[in-house]
Amino acid sequence: MERILVIGANGQIGSELVDALAAKHGANNVIAADISASSLYGAKVYEIVDVLDTQRLSDIAEQYQITQVYQLAALLSATGEQAPLKAWTLNMDGLLNILELARIRGEAGKPLKVFWPSSIAAFGPNTPPINTPQFTVMDPTTIYGISKLAGERLCEYYFEKYNIDVRSIRYPGIISYKSPPGGGTTDYAIAIFHAALRNETYSCFLEAKTTLPMIYMPDAIRATISLMEAPAEKLSIRSSYNVAGLSFNARELAAAIQKKRPTFSIEYVPDSRQAIAATWPQSLNDDVARKDWQWKAEVNLDALVRDMLENVQPS
Repeated sequence: MERILVIGANGQIGSELVDALAAKHGANNVIAADISASSLYGAKVYEIVDVLDTQRLSDIAEQYQITQVYQLAALLSATGEQAPLKAWTLNMDGLLNILELARIRGEAGKPLKVFWPSSIAAFGPNTPPINTPQFTVMDPTTIYGISKLAGERLCEYYFEKYNIDVRSIRYPGIISYKSPPGGGTTDYAIAIFHAALRNETYSCFLEAKTTLPMIYMPDAIRATISLMEAPAEKLSIRSSYNVAGLSFNARELAAAIQKKRPTFSIEYVPDSRQAIAATWPQSLNDDVARKDWQWKAEVNLDALVRDMLENVQPS
């Protein structure tokens, strides 16, 4: 029986991952955790946990006899640029604390399987932007991206040196109707639906033709759980897997929305996030994930737009 700890359970991914894991493993076996109190989502157990507090992490792991940890707590790209030192400390020390927890418990005969999310932010201006391969130049320009690249190296290091079963995905921009935009460079693709449903002109902070890789939340959750369930011997990547969903730019997304809501309008007012987006890939090659654990996205742009328009609760 798995006993699963989700750190960062109040975030965009965490809130929906908790639901999915609770449905699969039973609500009593999923411990939702975050730095502040919140609703329990699909879990019956909620703990206030700071991922920077190593003693608290150890106590929780022992109390619940945790077998899997999803470490999702982080500051995202645009938010991180406003507080680089805070972003580095949270993103790097948080991961290190979980990897050390896994090492210590593993040595005590209590192994932990670890999931940690990387990001397309780990790529950079000299990365091939089209069909970006699994192995390529990675020269990130944001503190968020730098922390993700460093985190990938740490994950592989702990796997090679300590045999920690750590697994990771380089998430594209994630789109969800359940969570509001959270400070990411790709979050225009969520905010645009809120504007459309309020019958407002959306002021987009990216240029019309800036194409980025995206993934709809149901695909992101399915990819995450599928990777964690894959046999360890099938996995060839212990840094982080490329996972592709779909790629589009703001103009294409707006056009897809206008098919459903013809009066919707958009304007383009690029800000500092445009410079970040310009360094990221436009599309990803996920052949290794497809081969190793049979990954394949299911949601296309029209289905995404239809579902978002039906389910977003305008803020």
